[in-house]
Amino acid sequence: MTTAAAISKSFGLGGDLEINRLGFGAMRIVGEGVWGEPKDPENSRKVLRRAVELGVNFIDTADAYGPDVSERLIGEALTPYRDGVMIATKGGLTRQGPGKWQPVGRPEYLTQQVEMSLRLLKLERLDLWQLHRIDPKTPVEESLGAIKELQQQGKIRHVGLSEVKVPEIEQARKVIDIVSVQNKYNIGDRAHEDVVEYCTKHDIAFIPWFPVAAGELARPGGKLDKVAKAHDATVSQLSLAWLLHHSPVILPIPGTSSIEHLEENIRSQDVSLSDDEWAEIEAAAK
Repeated sequence: MTTAAAISKSFGLGGDLEINRLGFGAMRIVGEGVWGEPKDPENSRKVLRRAVELGVNFIDTADAYGPDVSERLIGEALTPYRDGVMIATKGGLTRQGPGKWQPVGRPEYLTQQVEMSLRLLKLERLDLWQLHRIDPKTPVEESLGAIKELQQQGKIRHVGLSEVKVPEIEQARKVIDIVSVQNKYNIGDRAHEDVVEYCTKHDIAFIPWFPVAAGELARPGGKLDKVAKAHDATVSQLSLAWLLHHSPVILPIPGTSSIEHLEENIRSQDVSLSDDEWAEIEAAAK
């Protein structure tokens, strides 16, 4: 039987930051379309504070969420930060409106955005800064070269990437040490399985966005639904528990604007299935 205790609940990011593997993604605390202010800013701040109360010490955001709104709310809600709470942010995507995103990786732009992130988050150093997307118009060596300079200045501790393939990770690692990769991934969408395997092999954190299964696999009466009910869990909880079970380097960051949903997500750490049950779920996912 696979038990909750058998699965490590923490991860050493970059070899020196011990964080709880189940984090919080702060994309949904802003307005609709990841644009503008939330309808209830104080509720967003309450969700952030509750996450920390529940033991979350890894919060992922981006300058593009709002833009700037998510980072500002985090700074307002959580400063002074509790010991051990780590904020990860991203830069390199510009916003033209709700649901619109455009990569920009020019060195001067990324440098400006890092300075803005520090100001909004009320930090002197970013523990983890991630390149939100590689800009096809700018060589990644130039983009990350600017970030390396900021790292040497003490403004960034660790560096990660988002939505990349294995060759792109290897290319980036020639410029700077990469400690995390953030790609779309869940039990029903495993297009980046080779990236998960690469990260597992090299002890690089893999941060799945869209971590909860959707579509046919998650439908009422489907395999996930049946197993979840048998364990007094939800499909969302089972999806997150599978990620924690699948690889010790996976750090799920489910996001929500609801305290109730947040508390439900946190309880996914306690979902325990046997190896046979996990194998059965994986077979159904294929």
